[in-house]
Amino acid sequence: MEIKITRAAALKEKPDSSKLVFGKAMTDHMLIIDYDAGQGWHDARIIPYGPLQIDPAAKVLHYAEEIFEGLKAYRTAGGSIQLFRVRDNIDRMNKSADRLCLPQIPEELAVSAIKKLVEVEQDWVPHEKDTSLYIRPFMIGLDAALGVHSSHHVQFIVVVCPVGAYYPEGLNPVKIYIENEDVRAVKGGTGMAKTGGNYAASLRAGNRAEERGYSQVLWLDGVHRKYIEEVGAMNVMFKVNGKILTPDLNGSVLDGITRRSCIQLLKDWGYEVEERRISAEELFDAAESGALEEAWGTGTAAVVSPIGELAMDGKKVTVSGGKIGEITQKLYDELTGIQWGRTADPHGWITKL
Repeated sequence: MEIKITRAAALKEKPDSSKLVFGKAMTDHMLIIDYDAGQGWHDARIIPYGPLQIDPAAKVLHYAEEIFEGLKAYRTAGGSIQLFRVRDNIDRMNKSADRLCLPQIPEELAVSAIKKLVEVEQDWVPHEKDTSLYIRPFMIGLDAALGVHSSHHVQFIVVVCPVGAYYPEGLNPVKIYIENEDVRAVKGGTGMAKTGGNYAASLRAGNRAEERGYSQVLWLDGVHRKYIEEVGAMNVMFKVNGKILTPDLNGSVLDGITRRSCIQLLKDWGYEVEERRISAEELFDAAESGALEEAWGTGTAAVVSPIGELAMDGKKVTVSGGKIGEITQKLYDELTGIQWGRTADPHGWITKL
């Protein structure tokens, strides 16, 4: 499909790459592709960045018919630009689309469109160490009618923005509060989909955790209220007695791209990785006995986020002496090395522009 390009008449002043704030400085252009039932995907275009025109009755505004993804473009030391596991993001987006009754977007169309937008905005891909161009594809249902039905008119939209290192001062372990009041998702719901409603429903627990002095929420399952699922907006992993444990993909846990990458690297390094149910009680027992050696979250924004403290119902345990663990650091170094082209890519995760 041809992508029509309309360039902005006036370009924005680019922000100082040493002072980038995540998600704030949008670039000059955005991508839109329309979908209509009976016609399919059509009218792919890159246009100047600006407000969307949406009917007040659009279903996305009333029934949250929306999905999204997050990935990054990286500038290598040689100046070239590359994407990390972009096809996996589109595959996951289509699984989310199936759950939300949105249309599947052909992988080649989505990937070529994202590459074209990054090419148009290549001057926005920063050069400084640990900076990148964050890419946010999303899909919204736009039928202008009240009533709970799937949309026949949909748009696939991509916006991009330069971002700095998630941890400007380095990987500092975070304090995590285990949430036992609200639940994030249940099997059969939308927990496995990347849809905005999941994140909106997490805000109250996140606010409570912040009020208690904690950075993130560690979610329990919605049925038994005892098994670990995710941390904040990330997947989570633990090193217990030399073995790596992570919650299994049970239908309410997001199939994280960074999670997949970490599991593959850990297996490459000879670690045994168990994907299974992990209770909060098991974690606290392991911490108190000294068996819990490390804990970390995984996600696109931070890559890995070391956990230094866990708390629940008045109980607190320190993990890895409150410092970043050896495996957490190694995963961060290896993944970022592949993403920025400093390290070989043995698994074919990189797509060059």
